[in-house]
Amino acid sequence: MNEGLINKAPRKLLFLFEILSLSLIFLYSWEGIQTETYVIAVGLVLLIYFSNYLLGRISKGDNYIFLIVCMLVSIGIIMIYRISPDLGLKQLMWLTFGIAMFFAAYFAVRYISFWGRLTPIYLLASYALFALTLIMGSRTHGAINWITISGVSVQPAEITKIVLVFLLAAFYGGDEKYRKIKNGEVYLMIVVYSFIGLLFLQRDLGTALIFFGVFTGLQYIYSQDRRLIWANLGLATVGGIAGYLIFDHVRVRVTTWLNPWPHINDKGYQITQSLFAISEGGFFGTGLGRGNPSFIPLSYNDFIFSAISEEMGIFTGIGIIMLFMLLVYRGFKIALSQENQFFRIVALGISMIFGIQSFIIIGGVLKVIPLTGLTLPFVSYGGTSVVTSFIALGILQGASEKRGRGGIGNE
Repeated sequence: MNEGLINKAPRKLLFLFEILSLSLIFLYSWEGIQTETYVIAVGLVLLIYFSNYLLGRISKGDNYIFLIVCMLVSIGIIMIYRISPDLGLKQLMWLTFGIAMFFAAYFAVRYISFWGRLTPIYLLASYALFALTLIMGSRTHGAINWITISGVSVQPAEITKIVLVFLLAAFYGGDEKYRKIKNGEVYLMIVVYSFIGLLFLQRDLGTALIFFGVFTGLQYIYSQDRRLIWANLGLATVGGIAGYLIFDHVRVRVTTWLNPWPHINDKGYQITQSLFAISEGGFFGTGLGRGNPSFIPLSYNDFIFSAISEEMGIFTGIGIIMLFMLLVYRGFKIALSQENQFFRIVALGISMIFGIQSFIIIGGVLKVIPLTGLTLPFVSYGGTSVVTSFIALGILQGASEKRGRGGIGNE
């Protein structure tokens, strides 16, 4: 059966959800409705529907991962517009560019066959991005992770996450000459921990946690020396203790995680307002436009999950968690069905990024783990995050198509 026909019913459900949600936005802002509202409504519906239709025509891979992400994007942009119409319009622009980059990444993976031979380039690119951040970066919320180019802020670490996956895939499933180097896995571990060390210098500990999680997961699956896994866990423990002792903002986050209530008016304000918002929403939410997401600092970014849970309800929050679980599940399924070793590892690594990052940020706003300052992929406001997440998804889409058993590219 044609994949486009298979995806027709989910596309219709997605279309229905967008129409109903946007209708609530129209009702909320009926008295002072602006042109931006029409642009958001028409632009979002057309962009999502047309991109799904186009993907169903050109790809024979797993097109459901894009549908899952479109649902997450729709929830996110509707909530962002509700909080700030200007940010909602900007997010629609970033979303358009992100989807264009999704197709560009998909075609690059589909038609270029030498990705597994570029280990030195991945290594140099990673160090270059770190150097660029340390030299040109500005400090935001305690971390040096943003650089501004021609008025546009970019977060190089978002790109480096994808490069890391390709580096690990090239080592474990690409060119064999690197695996045959004596103590090659030790050298790889040194390289990865040098990345994590540079992230410590930037004080970007949330991204460092993602690097560690992806590396540990792939190392556990593909490493031949199990002692290195224990060494990795030991180093991570030492690094976590060192981060707590060295960085003031880490100690603050741990303190507010353990007991934020004595600090409700200062350093515990953000997490307590997050918990208040989620409890205020109940199961079905206060309704779009009837909550107070502005009470939470950065409600459109780090804490968008709390804002959504307040106005759309805990059931919607549970739905977001399930969508991420489905995305990671289908990513793992792609990896298991992929015969090519390189692309199998790429699919695993990207799925791990989505899973780890979503767990870290949702766990943080629910006070399950300390806050880290990451964005919720595809849902939170942010240009670099949206674009790089779609690039990663395009790579996963390309990896979902069957390839030969060879370890490099399509070979």
